[in-house]
Amino acid sequence: MNLKVLMGLMIPFLGTALGAGCVFFMKKELGGKVQKALSGFASGVMVAASIWSLIIPAMEQSDKLGRLSFLPAFVGFWLGILFLLLLDTIIPHLHVNADEAEGPKSNFKRTTMMVLAVTLHNIPEGMAVGVVFAGFLTGTQYITWGGALALAIGIAIQNFPEGAIVSMPLRAEGNGKKKAFMKGVLSGAVEPLGALLIIFATGFFVPAMPYLLSFAAGAMIYVVVEELLPEMSEGEHSNIGVVMFAVGFTLMMALDVALG
Repeated sequence: MNLKVLMGLMIPFLGTALGAGCVFFMKKELGGKVQKALSGFASGVMVAASIWSLIIPAMEQSDKLGRLSFLPAFVGFWLGILFLLLLDTIIPHLHVNADEAEGPKSNFKRTTMMVLAVTLHNIPEGMAVGVVFAGFLTGTQYITWGGALALAIGIAIQNFPEGAIVSMPLRAEGNGKKKAFMKGVLSGAVEPLGALLIIFATGFFVPAMPYLLSFAAGAMIYVVVEELLPEMSEGEHSNIGVVMFAVGFTLMMALDVALG
């Protein structure tokens, strides 16, 4: 693996770490409208990335199937949905602003389950970055360095507010600033680790690349619909989440086309 790709894999993790660092500069927990805006923005980025960086390349790589070129993307997408549904069921976790934990009962602390919730959220993002960079390394025709970099940057941009969403509530729960920061950073560590694992196993997966791309897309869409959209819409009605969804979507779309 070359240094350029390794640096690309670390870009999303850097976004999370910088966001978690907000705990050192902000005294108050993020307000409700701010959290809605950030959830909407993250949703827009993830949906656009799923379409332009993952599903469309998956179908382009399957064009030899003719009218059935959608099939690998269709199958992979559903496998990604079912995989995240399984993780959501077997891992105890607690979403921000939620009172009751999801998954099996456990004796984990509230803060631990909050970190697990964000870690669960980050798994498909790490997979997506890993699959795209793996496609670039293997010379896949429809995945360029610019396209892979665009995805990494887009995920990093939406990881910045995500890091703050994790560390600020942890601070409000009574954790020290350093501890809240470290937990926020660790919640994003799964992304580069997952991406590296996929790249190291690339040789086994090259024929299945369309399935893997759409698998990551399905997993990300699951997170958007199950977690981010409800957070964007809960409480008092506001259009800020929808507006920020559009901002995130168009930003990621522009990045992919301009850099790809």
